Amino acid sequence: MLSKNASFKSLIIKDIHEASDGTRKILFTLEDEMVVETVVIPFSQGRTTVCVSSQVGCAMNCQFCYTGRMGLRRHLSTAEIVEQAVFARRLFTSEFGSITNVVFMGMGEPFHNIENVIKAASIMVDEKGLQFSPRKVTVSTSGLVPQLKRFLRESNCALAVSLNATTDEVRNWIMPINRKYNLGLLLETLREELRFKHRYKVLFEYVMLAGINDSFEDARRLIEIVRGIPCKINLISFNPHSGSLFKPTPEEKMIEFRNILAEAGLVVFLRLSRGDDKMAACGQLGEPGDIQAPMLRVPEQFRMAV
Repeated sequence: MLSKNASFKSLIIKDIHEASDGTRKILFTLEDEMVVETVVIPFSQGRTTVCVSSQVGCAMNCQFCYTGRMGLRRHLSTAEIVEQAVFARRLFTSEFGSITNVVFMGMGEPFHNIENVIKAASIMVDEKGLQFSPRKVTVSTSGLVPQLKRFLRESNCALAVSLNATTDEVRNWIMPINRKYNLGLLLETLREELRFKHRYKVLFEYVMLAGINDSFEDARRLIEIVRGIPCKINLISFNPHSGSLFKPTPEEKMIEFRNILAEAGLVVFLRLSRGDDKMAACGQLGEPGDIQAPMLRVPEQFRMAV
C-alpha cells in the first residue's frame, strides 16, 4: 500500500562542495531534473545550521542576490523542503554533531510558497517529525505582508525579515517587493501582530552594501523605524557574485554601525561570510543560466557607489 501511495525519496544528491571554513553546499537534483541547493554551516560552539531552499529560483528580484537573477522556476513541495533537513542530518551528524538549527534562507522567498513552507516547518518541529525546537526553526521573508500575518498566526516557528534599507527610496530599488508592501506597512504589521505573541522577537536581517545603506544616518534611522518592535538585528556582510553591482561594507565600518545600534539598546549581531569561496554564502545560491531577471535602474544618487 505504501509503495503505491507514497514515494520515499524526492531528492537525489548531485554534488557536495566544501568551503575552506567547513561549510558544505549540497546540490540536489529533483524529479524534473531541476537543481536546488542546501547549505550546512558548522559553528564552533556546538551549533550546526542547515539552510534550506523553498523554491527553485526566486521571483523577488532583490538586486543584491544571485538567486534572484534566476527568476522563479518553481515552488518546492513540502517533501522536497523537509528532505533537505533529513539529508543534512544523515550526511553530517557524525562529523558535526546534531543539526541544531534550520533556517529557510536558501533559494526562494518562503512566503511565496506559504502553504508548503508552513507544512514543512510544522513537520520539522513535530515530535513525530524531525523534533526541532520551534525557536530553532527560522523562516525568512523579504516582506510579503499578508503571508507574514498568516505565518505569525499559524506557526510557532521564528521569523526573520530581510530589511536591508531604512528608506522606501532605497528599498524600492534593491528589493522591488517594497513597491507593493512598503516599509511603513511592513513594520506597522509587525508591531500589531507581535502584540499577540508572548516572548517573541523578530530577527531583522540587514545586508550591508557599501555606499548604499551603510551610512551612520542609516544606523540612526534604523533605530527609529524598529522602535516598538521586539527584535534582534543581524548585520550581514554582502557576498559578491558575478554580475553584482554592489560592494561589501568594510568590516571596521560594520563594527561602527553595530556600535551605534548597540548603544541605543538594540540587540545586534555581526554575521560575517560563511562558505563564500564556494558560492555557498548568503545571497550566492543558484545558477541563473542564459535568461535572467532584469537589473533595475540605479537611482541617480547611488551611481557613484556602484
